[in-house]
Order: sequence, then C-alpha cells, then structure tokens
Amino acid sequence: MSTSLLMPKATAVWLVDNTALSFDQIAQFCALHPLEVKAIADGDAAQGIKGMDPIITGQLTREEIAKGEKDTAYRLKISDPKVRVPETKRKGPRYTPLSKRQDRPNAILWLVRNHPELKDAQISRLVGTTKSTIEQIRERRHWNANNLVPMDPVTLGLCSQIDLDFEINRASRGKEPPAPTGDTLLPASLTERLTPEPEKKDVEKELDADAVFAKLSSLKKTDTSE
Repeated sequence: MSTSLLMPKATAVWLVDNTALSFDQIAQFCALHPLEVKAIADGDAAQGIKGMDPIITGQLTREEIAKGEKDTAYRLKISDPKVRVPETKRKGPRYTPLSKRQDRPNAILWLVRNHPELKDAQISRLVGTTKSTIEQIRERRHWNANNLVPMDPVTLGLCSQIDLDFEINRASRGKEPPAPTGDTLLPASLTERLTPEPEKKDVEKELDADAVFAKLSSLKKTDTSE
C-alpha cells in the first residue's frame, strides 16, 4: 500500500524555507515539477499558502532531511504512517473533517471563479457542501463573503487533483471552445476553408485601345470640318 503525501504544495513551501534540499529533491518528494518548486522559492507561486511541517505530521524525519542535504542525489523517502486506514469507496457527498470545514467556502469560491463550467452537484462532490451554500457564495450572499479568499481545494486537502481533473473533464465534455473575438488570428482549420476574394479587374486592361483611337480620330475630323 503506497503512502501519499499530505498537502504537497504546503509541504514544498516549508521545505524551501527551512531546509537546504535542492529543487529536484523537493520536487521529487512532493510530486511537483522542479520549475514549480523554483517558482515557490522565487515567490512567484504558492502565494498565500502556509508551509506545513512534514516532521510534525510524521511524513518525514529530520534524519531523512539531513541525508538529503548531504547528498543532492539522495531521494527522500516518505515515512510510513503509524496507523493505516483502509481505503473505502466513497458514496454520496465527500465527508470533510471538522478541521478543514472552515476552508470549504474559500475552496468553493476558487472553483466558482476558476471553473464556472462545473455544476453545483460537481462542486458538492469535490468539497462536500450543499447547493444552497454554493449559491450563496456564487451570488455573494454568504455571511462571510467579504472575508473569503479563493483557495485551491487540492492544496487545502479537500479533494485530490485526480478528482478535480475528472470533474472538469466531465463538465467540458462535448463543449466547443468559444469563437475568437476581436483582432485575433483564425485557426488554420478555418482559414483553409476560406475562399479568396476575386481580384478587382484592372480598368485599364478592359479598355479597347482601337476603340479609343477611333473615337479620337472621329473627333479630329469633326473639328476640321467645322
């Protein structure tokens, strides 16, 4: 049975701030891309995410961190949990622990803003909430609306990235991308079907030279006769 890391981004923030581990080591341990870890170190990513100490949560030991700091090629190993909880298939809305329920409105706001294609039932499955709460947050009628901050539910540990991607793909299935507006380039599939406008005929090419000279000659004869 494999052990998954709890809140990988928050853990990466803590490791960046409190250890001398390389970006590659942190990325490998937290299942992130090294460039994402570098962005965290530069302050360009994970802004507002509080670092979580993996030693306190029992997912990493100080000895393991020390090994990694001494050898950049060393790959950190997550500690085995002291208590294993058997996985069960979830039926109905997701259960949210009491300690995380206060973050649920922030997660709902993030989903509403970043993925408007999601239906209320999908949001309810992801974070374990009710339709009325979603409507209140969507319409800014929630009792704490002024203090809500959109936060990624995956980062908060309310759902997995796999579950989120699944619901997004389901909501987007069968929907065509919006048509381009303004001065944007059309896709190749559209430009290939466009027929070129007929070229304007050159007026000079349509003129009959013989007819012009004949007309001038007749005018000259008329002037002479007069």
